[in-house]
Amino acid sequence: MTSTHLTRRAALLGAAAATTTLAARGAYAAPYTVGFIYVGSRTDYGYNQAHAEGAAAVRKMSGVSVVEQSKVPETVACANAMASMIHLDGASLLFPTSFGYFDPYVLRAAKQNRDVTFMHCGGLWKDGDPLNAHSYFGYIDEAVYVSGIVAGHMTKTGKFGFVAAKPIPQVLRNINAFTLAAQSVKPDITTSVIFTGDWFMPVREAEATNSLADQGVDVITCHVDSPKVVIETAEKRGLFTCGYHTDQAVLAPKGYLTGAEWNWPYLYPRWVAELKAGKTISNYIRGGFREGFVKSSPYNKIVPESARQQADAVRNQFKAGSFAIFKGPIKDNKGNIVIPAGKVMGEHDPVLEEMGYLVAGVSGSTS
Repeated sequence: MTSTHLTRRAALLGAAAATTTLAARGAYAAPYTVGFIYVGSRTDYGYNQAHAEGAAAVRKMSGVSVVEQSKVPETVACANAMASMIHLDGASLLFPTSFGYFDPYVLRAAKQNRDVTFMHCGGLWKDGDPLNAHSYFGYIDEAVYVSGIVAGHMTKTGKFGFVAAKPIPQVLRNINAFTLAAQSVKPDITTSVIFTGDWFMPVREAEATNSLADQGVDVITCHVDSPKVVIETAEKRGLFTCGYHTDQAVLAPKGYLTGAEWNWPYLYPRWVAELKAGKTISNYIRGGFREGFVKSSPYNKIVPESARQQADAVRNQFKAGSFAIFKGPIKDNKGNIVIPAGKVMGEHDPVLEEMGYLVAGVSGSTS
């Protein structure tokens, strides 16, 4: 997009933002325009790229126009980006994809634009929120668990490294799932976690990866917005890696084993088609392998058949709804029983949304 066009959009937005009627929007409307907003780069080999791949699939749909804006902070810049897409581009459906966009920006925009549908990635919608706002998220810890099985077969030292942004429940679920999966292969496997403090800190991520390598780990994975630095640094150190968000195999052809991916190219066209046709969809949407929300990266050729068979078997159980990651007895890394023997917690269990512990075998602190 040229600087002249950006200047024009900025000038027009000042006049257009105050007008929210359907008639005013109609002057700019495409047949059915869908907007995607990203907090980072669309080519980050991570969270934003996964969404952009979904947008690319929507772009191929007949009768649909797609507009995108990247590197939009979780500030009033998000509100401005949404207003621009609504009033200048005539968007009828928006995908503000970053967690921090929801409150207050998506909620406020949804109340001001009742004829626009908002699909927010994060699963934050609750009763009382605008009905034209929806939130979705996936049980990607299922795919992380499958990666952990493969990693468990490949490790020689029995020491894993995990580079993570923040100790929030979703991150802790992934760390714990990865570790529990590996321990199902080799019970003595341990995981060392380093929290960087934020979602995109390339220098800190490189330092953490090198520190873990120096500690003797031979498998590294991560939960950050862009795994690129972690995967490339680990490859240089001769380590195995498991990816996250999207396929990073091209970054580490020798050590990349598999990865946990979002399946937005499958889901986004489905949702767009349903909404375009006037169908009603849920305000709170969740799913895992069974619902097509997540998938696994292809196995590296070095992954043995025994690892593939066990990983495939568990993936099929997830698809059938017959496998639970978190089933007792499970202790945390302080020795406390967090899930008693005989208790099985399915992915939909709300208690898992409040996870605040690391399982036994994980070295790290949630505080």
